[in-house]
Amino acid sequence: MNPYSCTTGQKAQLEPYRRCNVEARNITNVANFFLLGITDDPTLHLPVFSLFLSIYLVTILGNLLIILAISSTTHLQTPMYFFLSNLSFTDICLSTTTIPKMLVNIQAQDQSITYSGCLTQACFVLFFAGLENCLLAAMAYDRYVAICHPLKYTVIMNPRLCALLVLLSLPISTVNALLLVLMVLHLSFCTDLEVPLFFCELAQIIKLACSDTLINNILTYVAAFIFGGVPLSGIIFSYAQIISSVLRIPSGKARYKAFSTCGSHLTIVFLFYGTGLGVYVSSAVTDSSRKTAMASVMYSVVPQITNPFIYSLRNREMKEALKKFFKRVSLVL
Repeated sequence: MNPYSCTTGQKAQLEPYRRCNVEARNITNVANFFLLGITDDPTLHLPVFSLFLSIYLVTILGNLLIILAISSTTHLQTPMYFFLSNLSFTDICLSTTTIPKMLVNIQAQDQSITYSGCLTQACFVLFFAGLENCLLAAMAYDRYVAICHPLKYTVIMNPRLCALLVLLSLPISTVNALLLVLMVLHLSFCTDLEVPLFFCELAQIIKLACSDTLINNILTYVAAFIFGGVPLSGIIFSYAQIISSVLRIPSGKARYKAFSTCGSHLTIVFLFYGTGLGVYVSSAVTDSSRKTAMASVMYSVVPQITNPFIYSLRNREMKEALKKFFKRVSLVL
């Protein structure tokens, strides 16, 4: 019998909470990780599959409609909607990185993912999450200039600067993702390679390592502070200036109008950072892998599906653009 693995029967059943009574030993050549997913109850696999397939399709369709409506409407060719279309594209990519693999695993009744596949997925999750982080900061800066410096808005937020902000987000997100994931290659892993989520998350992969993870953990916190904290600080600074500027407006109607231009973006910011913070708080206070898996849905699925609804329902210009887009489509059909 292979001393590094479970019995054949245990592997076939792959009960998430059953552990092989084998002493954990270092393995340099890792074959597979196992994604435990949302539930281990076979009777719930079909409902979970249907739910996440629906969520994925709505996410793709909703964000794609946002992109098409913006690109086909002349008066929406502004910095705010330029950043929004990039945010929608990022949401599509982030959802595509996680949900399809989960659907394939449920359909095939196989929870495994290769070592290289797991690290690749973790890398893309970090990249697109980092990109969304940078885009939200750029959108906050755009709102800051629009409200605090309205007369200079077109001069400051010119097309060159908007493109530069997006292009700078790409190498920043790439460096963050590659730096953290490549450091995992130096770790060795134990026999128990079960990730208590429906996708490979870097923090959960590091927890499975048998070797010393001190450097990885330090690097993770430093990267989170630099690549996550700096954009978040920019968002907080922008909205502090916005609030200060709006409160000085004497007219209540004008104040409401100024705040309403930030409402959709501010809602997305709270959703993105609030759900992410909730996941790490819940994982710190609970040992339940199922609760951790459910919490991970909040930041890896919910923001991506709700962003199109937030902007289309709260934004009058987007409503009009979507109506015109559907009219053009109906005429073509």
